Parts: sequence; C-alpha cells; structure tokens
Amino acid sequence: MKVLSVDPAIRNTGYAVIEGDHKSQIARDYGVISIPQKLPQSQALAAVCTGLLNQIDKWEPDVVAVEGIIYVQSHRTAISMGAARAASMIAAAQRGLPVYEYAPTKVKQAVVGNGAAKKDQVAFMVRALLKLSETPTHDAADALAIGLAHLFSHDPIKGALLKAKQI
Repeated sequence: MKVLSVDPAIRNTGYAVIEGDHKSQIARDYGVISIPQKLPQSQALAAVCTGLLNQIDKWEPDVVAVEGIIYVQSHRTAISMGAARAASMIAAAQRGLPVYEYAPTKVKQAVVGNGAAKKDQVAFMVRALLKLSETPTHDAADALAIGLAHLFSHDPIKGALLKAKQI
C-alpha cells in the first residue's frame, strides 16, 4: 500500500509518501509545502491543494491520511487548520482517493508509544523506524508519523488503538 500522509497547515503543510504494510515500511518522499506569508489565505490554500495534487500525480498513492483537528488549540488555529485539511481532502477527492483521519494523540501513541510525546520524540522515532539518514523537520516528521499510523492501523494489535476513520 502506498500512502500520502498530510500534516495540514496553511503556511507549512507536511507531506510524506510511505509504502509498505504494518510490518515493513519505506519512505519514498517527504517534505514541507511552504507558502509565503505575503499570499492571502485563499491563495495559500489553493497552493496547498496544488502541491498535494502534484504529489498525488507523481506518486500515485492508494490512500491519503490526514491529521485530525487538535481541539485544545485556539478556535482560530482550529479553523485555519480545518481549512488546510479541507484543501488536502479536496486534492484527494479530485483524484478519487479515500481519505483517513487520525487523532494526533493516537498517531503519537502508535509511533512513539506515548500519546503526549513531544515533536522531537516523534521526529526521532520516525527517523529510527524508517531508517532515515537525517531527522526530518517537525512538519515532515508529523506527516511521516501519520503515514506510519495508517499502515499500523492494519496491524491486529495497533489497529484497535488507531481505529482508522474514513472521512
């Protein structure tokens, strides 16, 4: 299975393409779609959608996995993140791909073993699990973790914890 995973944000959307199953995974590509602050929000969202469409066309994933909204942040942040999530879901829908959502705490639990793990811990574990030569940036590491969580959701044990939700 090939997964395009997304850590949505209007200015710095992390993305990753991971291939494999719950036993073995390889990172095909990862990075951050960075949008300049000078662009209005509507153009930034269009750029996020276009950037993800480019990744979909390049890698031809089977599914898209996105991070769920974090409810403990401010309502303004939640609305902004929701808009970026919508851009990623629109990109997936335009290519006919199913989209799965994972709560941040569940992703951290699946990848690090602690639902309250810090970003540095997530990046460290992602690097170790995927045998990367360098530690990815936080946004890319989060996207990699989301992709791993999707693959882990097919594991008989971890799958019960993750409860994959198609949206």
